[in-house]
Amino acid sequence: MFILPFVDAMLGAVYVLAIVGLMFVRAMLGAVDVARGLLRYRRSARVDWAARLTDLERAMDGRPSLAHPRGGFRAADHAALVAQVSADPRSIMRPSTLLHAVVVAAYNEPYPVIADTIRTLLHTSTKPEQLLVFFAHEERGGPAMAETARRLEAEYGHRFGAFVLVEHPAGLPDEIAGKGANITFAGHRLAEWVRDQAIDPRRVIVTSLDCDNIPHESYFDCVAYEYAIAPDRERLSFQPISLYITNIWDVPAPSRVVASANCFWNLTTTVRRLALRNFASHAQPLTALVEMGFWSKRTIVEDGHQYWRSWFHFDGDYRVVPIHVPIFQDAVQAGTFKATMVAQFKQLSRWSYGASDVPYVGVRVFAPTARSPFWPGVLRFFSLLEGHVSLASISIIIAIGGWIPFVVATQTGQATSLVERMPMTVGIIQQIGMIGLIVSIVVFNSLLPPRPIHVPRERRLTMWLQWLLYPLTLLVFNSSTALYSQWCLLTGRYRERFDVTEKMAGGRSN
Repeated sequence: MFILPFVDAMLGAVYVLAIVGLMFVRAMLGAVDVARGLLRYRRSARVDWAARLTDLERAMDGRPSLAHPRGGFRAADHAALVAQVSADPRSIMRPSTLLHAVVVAAYNEPYPVIADTIRTLLHTSTKPEQLLVFFAHEERGGPAMAETARRLEAEYGHRFGAFVLVEHPAGLPDEIAGKGANITFAGHRLAEWVRDQAIDPRRVIVTSLDCDNIPHESYFDCVAYEYAIAPDRERLSFQPISLYITNIWDVPAPSRVVASANCFWNLTTTVRRLALRNFASHAQPLTALVEMGFWSKRTIVEDGHQYWRSWFHFDGDYRVVPIHVPIFQDAVQAGTFKATMVAQFKQLSRWSYGASDVPYVGVRVFAPTARSPFWPGVLRFFSLLEGHVSLASISIIIAIGGWIPFVVATQTGQATSLVERMPMTVGIIQQIGMIGLIVSIVVFNSLLPPRPIHVPRERRLTMWLQWLLYPLTLLVFNSSTALYSQWCLLTGRYRERFDVTEKMAGGRSN
């Protein structure tokens, strides 16, 4: 954008128009897909997944299904599956034998934040006896965190199939202090516990949660359904929709805008199978995790990196299954507006540091000894590369790209009618592209939880006015954090620390 206009102003203008046009098409497709993602979420959330699991159980035993509503999300597929299981009961795994190990990662978060998550686990449609909670807390959290862990065990531990406290020691060799190392330590403890209890590890599905995550009531039953029916279940992971709306009414407008963009992306990827990756909280079979050594202990972006570790470990025979119900999470919120903005920048910088996966993937896809399929690997590599390049540059190109060829051409005497109209042309495309934003606004407002009683009614107005900040917020946070992370990689200032996002409960610091 900055070099081509000095070579040829027309060439620079064509380049900018091509990028802006491509982004316009993507915006329109994104608006369609975010609406599709919302529709699948709504339909899936209305399904009684526990009843569908019962249908499978009864079909395995040669008994008819119980009476319950037969319509809804993928009802025809379910009916065909029940018929298949009736004919061949061994074609699926018996759902009632499955256990869900829930690894809850914590550092120094306040008790009310963590307790909300633990209480929520008790009130899903899955029996608490089928949940094995492994509370992975950091020794670095100090005595207060240790006391919180003991309090949680005393109050809630007896209500689950198991409740195990796992304190991750500080300063272990070959680790970056962070979530990946913490949950991997807990994962090894889980594997030992399963072995000691003589439980078949193929019956155990592991979900990793941050301590402020709130799973949808049918999340575990959805995962169990998909796991039980899949013939290649041990080479799958299960990705729910991450929705950052738990505290959305309490956070400042820029944080709401960033949270909304994250919600849109997560809704969109659930309907794009090739784009779906592990992100934030997800589930994977214990057998696969044991075989892989659980998660990476040397990266601060363990969730997205887990996709690539799994892809290469299984030689490309690996896929992510969308779970069309959410795990609710908090938007970034600290004590003050300034502190919240700093925390938001740190969170997005940590996420954008996933650009470190580009060389990890590249050297494995193009290695002479690569065992994964070449062309699917190449496609994924360039998709990963393009995603990080776009994250860093597209907002800047759209914001000022129309002016660069115009200014250069007027100063060098290369002005043509196309170049002179560049700022107006790009502006018109941006205005038409607002159709996509309008769709996203409607989707976001349909996701909003009820307004808490402590939030003034006037906040509803700011919930609409916040969208005026959308272009600027994405420019400031998305592009700047991506450029910052990529600059750190370029200059060898590698991240050796996991910056924990501050957690708050009920809109108040604890």
